[in-house]
Amino acid sequence: MSKKTGVLIVNLGTPDSPATSDVKRYLSEFLNDPRVIDINPIGRKVLVNGIIVPTRGPKSAKEYKKLFKIGNGASPLLTYGKNLLKLVRKIGHKQFDVELAMRYGNPSMNSILEKMRLANYDQIIIFPLYPQYASATTGSIIEKAFKIISKWWVIPEIKVIGQFYDDFRYLDCVKKVASSFDMSEYDHILFSYHGVPERHVNKVYLDDDFLANVEFKVFSNIKIPQESVVAISSDGILGNKYLSIIPKNRESKEFFKQGDNFVKVIDFESIEDQVSKIIFLATQ
Repeated sequence: MSKKTGVLIVNLGTPDSPATSDVKRYLSEFLNDPRVIDINPIGRKVLVNGIIVPTRGPKSAKEYKKLFKIGNGASPLLTYGKNLLKLVRKIGHKQFDVELAMRYGNPSMNSILEKMRLANYDQIIIFPLYPQYASATTGSIIEKAFKIISKWWVIPEIKVIGQFYDDFRYLDCVKKVASSFDMSEYDHILFSYHGVPERHVNKVYLDDDFLANVEFKVFSNIKIPQESVVAISSDGILGNKYLSIIPKNRESKEFFKQGDNFVKVIDFESIEDQVSKIIFLATQ
């Protein structure tokens, strides 16, 4: 006998409308999430409710009006989500049921999971729509789902799709979308990713010499010359920091293999450090 399965796909969220009150409500729920702004709870409440939401709410409402106009009066994110829901329901016909929820806003995770509870599933698969894991996105969805489900008297088998950035089926979808464009017509191809704070890096630990070891992944089809070095770079005084791979010899025919380690690291001094030193010397 097959298990009765329900799949919950979850995206970030959207305001109910571009009205300032709805946008403020959405921003408040979003930014008060301790996984999004992971600072002292009191400081977060003061920052979000006292500064960000009152000042950013009206400005963001103007931008959401533009988005809702593009979506013919509806949120494009919600419209795309509903379209995805229809397609997945066709795929899962008679095999599993599918529901859509938003981490912030509507349809809420509370209401949709309550609907799934009443459906009495044997197992529920939670599928955050983020290819790569981050605490502020996938982590927040998983935590929210578990908090809700933990209050149920009968808890079904729970499975989570944590990340799928390297799944060949996802990559094939990206390739098919890109292939629909004539790349020769473009001067540049820009890949944009949402950043995360340095403290949210995948894995950081100290070795026996109390030196930080950072683990990161690179696709196997990207060839990195053996003599390359790694540096922590910055976008500027207020910019984000990121890892840079700097090839020493771009003509090299020897490349890193799976499992190889970078042993050459540039002793990087950020702009902030340089400015601090200048100020310190100027005050002596």
